Amino acid sequence: MDKALDEIIAAKPRNPRRGPTRRTSARAQVLGNAGPSPRVRANAAANVAAKAAAQTSPTEKIIVSNLPIDVNEAQIKELFAQTVGPLKEVTLHYDQNGRSKGVASVHFQRKGDGTKAFQQYNNRLIDGKKPMKIEIVVAPAPVSLAQRVSPADGATATNGVTRTGGRGRRSRAGRNRKERPQKSAADLDAEMEDYTASNAPAATAAPAAA
Repeated sequence: MDKALDEIIAAKPRNPRRGPTRRTSARAQVLGNAGPSPRVRANAAANVAAKAAAQTSPTEKIIVSNLPIDVNEAQIKELFAQTVGPLKEVTLHYDQNGRSKGVASVHFQRKGDGTKAFQQYNNRLIDGKKPMKIEIVVAPAPVSLAQRVSPADGATATNGVTRTGGRGRRSRAGRNRKERPQKSAADLDAEMEDYTASNAPAATAAPAAA
């Protein structure tokens, strides 16, 4: 329980059992041994990609996972401070019952020490059984203020004066009103003739009544 984490990692499993030696079959002698399984090849490809990312993205933050539940923060600090570099913060995560999740966040003081820790300890066995997993935390690329400011919507700026285009809104409102149809001269003459014809009997009947 008082062992340092690096001693736990270096410890070998006790009483290793050696299985019986198997004779090579005739098929294996002819065709050769089968290559690694697809799962092994996928893991190897993932490790190569992770190492490439670690080399191109120096960082000071890592996530350590797959730790035994009896490993505490003091052991994690001791391991990385002695073998990698000075630390700024180490946080071991626990569940709601206070039991370790086997996951820790490690923040180094120097940029690039996270990459160094990944290259040195990723997939290293603890107690000769569980491989310790290390993930690199890469900060997102900074975004300039010009990219964060959205363009003005419906406004144009000229010599520092912003015009909102209110006239356009009034013209749109005017379009919604019903416009009276324009009449031609012939239509006006026809209306005048109809008006005169309708009022002519009333005008002639007035003297007769007198």
